[in-house]
Amino acid sequence: MELKFILESLLFSAQKPLSLAELRDVLATAAGQEDADATVKSLKKVKEAELTGALEQLAQDHEAAARSYRLACVAGAWQFVTQPDYAPWLKALVGVKARPPRLSQPALETVAIIAYRQPITRAEVEQIRGVSVDGTMQTLIERGLVESMGRAEVVGRPNTYGTTATFLEYFGLGSLGGLPAADELRRIVVEKPPALVTAEPGLATVPPDQLTLNEAEGVKDDETPAASAPAETPPPGN
Repeated sequence: MELKFILESLLFSAQKPLSLAELRDVLATAAGQEDADATVKSLKKVKEAELTGALEQLAQDHEAAARSYRLACVAGAWQFVTQPDYAPWLKALVGVKARPPRLSQPALETVAIIAYRQPITRAEVEQIRGVSVDGTMQTLIERGLVESMGRAEVVGRPNTYGTTATFLEYFGLGSLGGLPAADELRRIVVEKPPALVTAEPGLATVPPDQLTLNEAEGVKDDETPAASAPAETPPPGN
């Protein structure tokens, strides 16, 4: 029994898209059953590369057969989807589901910058767009298309942002590698705030403007700058 047909049966019966990790778990669970035969047990430790190869072959088979549906990988998970040509009849069958409103042009521009330049701070996005993006960023975060990825190692430690799995699903991408080429966008130079500096090895980083006066002048904490000699007092007049 070929692996691709086993995967086909799983994806056909699944109620949701399945990732490679989920497919491996199913195969491992089946192999652990008491009545599992040699074929089932042989797939207990199948490698992800084998799964990917079998899925890609299965997708090619369905594409060549020109069926009304195809196998697609969206946001790292595999599922059967119908071809767009059959949308009118499917709408009549299941009705038109309520979909969130389309992204505005500013939102599309902002999420594109984040997708190609992530992780990126809000200030850097505004440098590239040339306008404030506060409201637009909030919309993208609420829609689940963008999320915080941590903090930048610069003065102020601002949040950095990146795209989510929902972003991949929204645009029908298997991964960020599926984004169209945008070399011009990647080449835009963005000025970054000064990086954090370390006062001494092993100590936490601090912004330059928070260094003590001694540290700024290169004097160690256990040293005291030499005091200047007091000016001589002239003797009292005779």
